[in-house]
Order: sequence, then structure tokens, then C-alpha cells
Amino acid sequence: MRTLPGVSAALALAATITGCGAGAVQVPVPRPDVAAAELCKRLKLPDKVHGRTRREVSPQSTFTAAWGSPAIALRCGVPLPRHDMRAVIAVINGVQWLPTPEEKPVTFTAVGRKAYVEVTIPHSYTNGGSAPGEILMEFNPAIQAAMPEKPEGEL
Repeated sequence: MRTLPGVSAALALAATITGCGAGAVQVPVPRPDVAAAELCKRLKLPDKVHGRTRREVSPQSTFTAAWGSPAIALRCGVPLPRHDMRAVIAVINGVQWLPTPEEKPVTFTAVGRKAYVEVTIPHSYTNGGSAPGEILMEFNPAIQAAMPEKPEGEL
């Protein structure tokens, strides 16, 4: 098994997103640049994802959100993952998603947009037959409305 740069960061993020109870979900807040922050503020997120209701996050931020328990977490304005991922990008209804790590994805980053959106999906949501793509599709309308695409071929 090969180790990809950025994989350990994605796994660390997955371990950091906590909150199996009724309290706030701990989601690390990204530090987007000014342009990405403005786009993230326009992101209109759903009240429910995969049938799960939205949860409070800690620390509170306009750049993070969470749904369900265990939490499906979103971070807007993250940096582009560092390794070359052109071969593993999945296009789901017009949005390009990069899975990290490649072998057992936990985190997916919407790329090819002027701001990057990252979604972390616990394995428990995909072990019962659901595909991550079903969950990611629920974010596509918000991403497509708020995040302009980059020129073709740019991640």
C-alpha cells in the first residue's frame, strides 16, 4: 500500500471530527483567503443530509457544518490537497470530488471550483450499502450555486 501526501492529514481530520452525542460537533475551522471566504459565505447548505439533521459545531464558524451522529462534516475554504489527484477524481452530477485517502476514502474535496469544499463521511454511512456519492450529491446544488468553476483543466 502506498502512502500519499496529504492522506495522514485527512485521517487526522477524520479523527478530529467528533460528536456522537447531542452536543456540538468539534470541526476544525479552515482559514480561507478573502476570495474563498466570500464564496463560502454564499454557500446555502441543506437542513438535512442523508436524512440527518444539522448539528451545532464547535467552534462556531460560517466555514463549517455538521449533520447526524456520527457527524457528516463540511469545511469550506480548505486548501487544495497537495498530491496530484487527477486520476482519482470522480465527477458526480457536474461536481468533481477528490477522495482521500484513495483506497478507503473518508474525506472528499470538491475541486475545480474557486473555493474548495471538503466533506468527511464516517464509514458507518457507507457500510450499509449507501455510496458516498449519494451523500455528496446532496451538496452539489449548493456548491454549483455558490462556487464558480475554474477554467477547464484547473483544479
